[in-house]
Amino acid sequence: MSGAQKVTDRPSAAPPPANSVDRFFKISARGSTFAREIRGGFATFFTMAYILVLNPIILGSAEDKFGQRLDSVQLVTATALVAAVMTIIMGVGGNLPLALAAGLGLNAVVAFQIAPLMSWADAMGLIVLEGLLICVLVVTGLREAVMHAIPQPMKQAISVGIGLFIAFIGFVDAGFVTRIPDVANTTVPVQLGATGALTGWPMLVFCLGVLLTIGLLARKVKGAILISIVAMTLLAIVINSAADIKSWGLTTPSWPDKVVDTPDFGLIGDFSLFGAFGEAGAITVVLLVFTLILSDFFDTMGTVVGVSAEAGLLDEEGKVPNLGRVLLIDGAAAVAGGAASASSSTSYIESAAGVGEGARTGFANLVTGGLFALALFMTPLLTIVPLQAAAPALVAVGFLMMTQVKYIDWDKYEIAIPAFLTIAVMPFTYSITNGIGAGFVAYVLIKTVLGKAREVHWLLWGASALFLVYFAIDPIEQLLGV
Repeated sequence: MSGAQKVTDRPSAAPPPANSVDRFFKISARGSTFAREIRGGFATFFTMAYILVLNPIILGSAEDKFGQRLDSVQLVTATALVAAVMTIIMGVGGNLPLALAAGLGLNAVVAFQIAPLMSWADAMGLIVLEGLLICVLVVTGLREAVMHAIPQPMKQAISVGIGLFIAFIGFVDAGFVTRIPDVANTTVPVQLGATGALTGWPMLVFCLGVLLTIGLLARKVKGAILISIVAMTLLAIVINSAADIKSWGLTTPSWPDKVVDTPDFGLIGDFSLFGAFGEAGAITVVLLVFTLILSDFFDTMGTVVGVSAEAGLLDEEGKVPNLGRVLLIDGAAAVAGGAASASSSTSYIESAAGVGEGARTGFANLVTGGLFALALFMTPLLTIVPLQAAAPALVAVGFLMMTQVKYIDWDKYEIAIPAFLTIAVMPFTYSITNGIGAGFVAYVLIKTVLGKAREVHWLLWGASALFLVYFAIDPIEQLLGV
């Protein structure tokens, strides 16, 4: 149902508020009830709770420049803590049924692109910087200016490219796709399975997980991703107990000695705000922060508008209520995510599941945030999920992000070619920054050769110049004798 339809479905005169809580959150005024808000809060949590599994797996599977890995137990705590606190703050401060947690895609950038260049503390410091800069952009009003600078098809291409990148990570993490050893007499870089064929019980779990996930998505089952993760984890536990398999990877699926445990806050506050400049150099750091801002920036705008429209909360001019506060809280969530080593946190489109169950106000966030807080004490359960059970979710999220490709006009080469390069370069070079850079440079070039250079916003000219330096950094250093 569209947002416009939902507005017309509301009663012409809202009933008076039942109490001060109702009055503060405008529950009755928005045509909702406490029961609907509570139900919506539960729906949102169970739809996005998979992040408590995926974020620790994505961040925990990567090494920083010095070969260090983040502790998976501490990552679960950090992920749940930031999601709980920022979701509640969004509910109280923004009064929207919009939950926040570590952003998929953003955490992949941190794990596989930023961390290998520096320490984990330095990488998380960049997340804090990104969040602070987003807050500055919101306060100064520049966020809308940047929003208008980048063509909509390029924004969609970035999402599609990140989707393919995430799906590729899922296939690789599960072992469905592996790199062919250098000693092999072939020019093919990757292969199916470890030997060119799918073998082993863990691979069966992954394949069944993919089939289950896509089947549930096709049926539009709410919480499809979480259901698949839970089901495949239980299957993996059964298989492992029967066969005692040693090839699961980072996590061996076995029932923990205890279900509830004290949270481990060891990663909270472990970040270095400016350490990255010394490790990776100023130009690289600027481009990395720019990439993070870009990804977070536009995902948030799309999510906020989409969820608000679905809830029928847009005003006559299509504006989101309390937009300034909502965007500021979202920027603060990025700061909190970096400070807690949980990667950048952002608004979740899965919040639409809560809207579908009736949520219309920030009261639903109190429920969702409370459930995330409860998850802090259930770390033992969340750390038994093997990669093969969680990776199908990455493939599914990749598909969901890929669907935006339909909005790109492929007959218009001046936008289609940059969009294609953006989408293709990301997974093929295992780098989101490379994809965005290739797209920006191609866009500016094509507009220029077509005599349309004046149509390119000055912010895109500046970004493209930075990307040219980024791509040519090696010959530049040689020329300068660095």
